[in-house]
Amino acid sequence: MERCFSVSGDCTAPSLAGRAPPAPAHLVSTAPPAPAPPPTPPPRPGRPRGAGAMVDVSKWPLFSLLSAKETAAVRQACVFGNSANEALYVTHSNEFAVIGLNCSNCLGTGDSLSTIAPRALDALRGKKVASFSYGSGPHVLLATESGELYAWGHNGYSQLGNGTTNQCASPALVTTNLQGKRFKEVACGSHHSLALTTDGEVFAWGYNNCGQVGSGSTANQPSPRRVAGLLQGKAVVGVACGQTSSLALVDNGELYSWGYNGNGQLGLGNNGNQLSPCRLTALQGLCVQQVVAGYAHCLALTDEGALYAWGANTCGQLGTGNKSNQHSPVQVMAEKERVVEVAACHSTHTSAAKTQSGQVYMWGQCRGQSVVLPHLTHFVSTDDVFACVATPAVMWRLLSLETEDFMTLSQALGREFDSPETADLKFSVEGKYIYVHKAVLKIRCDHFRSMFQSHWSEDLQEVIEIEQFSFPVYRSFLHFLYTDTVELPPEDAIGLLDLATSYCENRLKRLCQQIIKRGITVDNAFTLLSAAVRYDAEDHSPSGLERSHVE
Repeated sequence: MERCFSVSGDCTAPSLAGRAPPAPAHLVSTAPPAPAPPPTPPPRPGRPRGAGAMVDVSKWPLFSLLSAKETAAVRQACVFGNSANEALYVTHSNEFAVIGLNCSNCLGTGDSLSTIAPRALDALRGKKVASFSYGSGPHVLLATESGELYAWGHNGYSQLGNGTTNQCASPALVTTNLQGKRFKEVACGSHHSLALTTDGEVFAWGYNNCGQVGSGSTANQPSPRRVAGLLQGKAVVGVACGQTSSLALVDNGELYSWGYNGNGQLGLGNNGNQLSPCRLTALQGLCVQQVVAGYAHCLALTDEGALYAWGANTCGQLGTGNKSNQHSPVQVMAEKERVVEVAACHSTHTSAAKTQSGQVYMWGQCRGQSVVLPHLTHFVSTDDVFACVATPAVMWRLLSLETEDFMTLSQALGREFDSPETADLKFSVEGKYIYVHKAVLKIRCDHFRSMFQSHWSEDLQEVIEIEQFSFPVYRSFLHFLYTDTVELPPEDAIGLLDLATSYCENRLKRLCQQIIKRGITVDNAFTLLSAAVRYDAEDHSPSGLERSHVE
């Protein structure tokens, strides 16, 4: 019988050699004993997809080995491995190349030689990559745009799906039980594999000591087998893997999970392993549009931009402000603006999210530190978080480096705030101008909708004088109308709270209350407390503020 493993109590990077990782005795859940691991070398890894924003691939140290000309030719890339020691990339001419350590033949070059110079991967020449993922052996899966499925690398638990436990030194088609199937997405756990067909079916194979293959048993699965049970008749649109757990997202926004659950990473409200798919009923009524899995935690994003997290939390990777595991989904970043992307991969305890205005937050294990609340960064993409602060510095998805000229509506609006070139109105506050657009203000704020009517004198003015609020406060208010974000110190947030109350902007009022609550110090406690009482900040009543300060 085999054993399932819990996350270690510290924040060191998980040890993922080419075998099932041993767990500390005090953290092993009550589950059957493990087999002797098959003899093979080390390394490890994560989870893919295509990136939207332009990202500098040279932020990953491994790509510093490439010349400027070689780097400029990169169109898609993925860095993986025990210490981010391997990389695969595709050029603009659809040539495949690899570089790095080559543990367990994971570079696919036909031999076990490491390389510090790019080597061509001729077996995939001319193919176009739709999805790429890697496991902890590492083993590698790749789906092409034509629907073919390739696998290579470590195979001690048949995670390559070829019916054997022999390593594969070069890309080989996975065909057993898959006649007529075309694949669009792949995901690798530590030593198991998932593949999603264009018809919405999920196939799984490999290591199954905790039920992560979803077959209803704990017997290893040497070749692809369709995952049925509660997924029968469902159209799956996305898959993800933790170390020894699996997730499937259905086209109606439902989420299903199975496998190891010692840290609550299945989100079912308990810590019992599941041998077949179970629906996350805690998310019932919500429409999930993206799900990602870390080492033993998960993040889900709804169609309304709400972020939920659950599972292991030893490094603060759930972003809840503490290190307590969560067996059911809890909402994170509720006070922030709409989230448009979440990021995690099963080889790290790091989490990241991007908001609609382009702000990138990180939390969890960041350069060896435990960041327990989402921290606003200067990065432009979630990929940068993994390049600069994750351990190891892997990629959480297949990275696309093609130039992206498209801007979302929210990005375009945010860029035009305070822009004299396109504005048709300006506010004068303390002798300084703020440039805005009447249409945006009317759409976003009832106060301005009323103001810009024919019987108000302001409707005919090109410059409106504001005297009752300071420049930082009023500019922050107008910026909020364009971006849904607020960036003010707690002392200025008091003035913005006053404005929000005057203009009946309830969401802005709540954001100000959050800023005030988080900004309490010994020096400003009395001032902030007085403001909370004055503006009836219900969550920040005197007792609430005092309690927060003591904590």
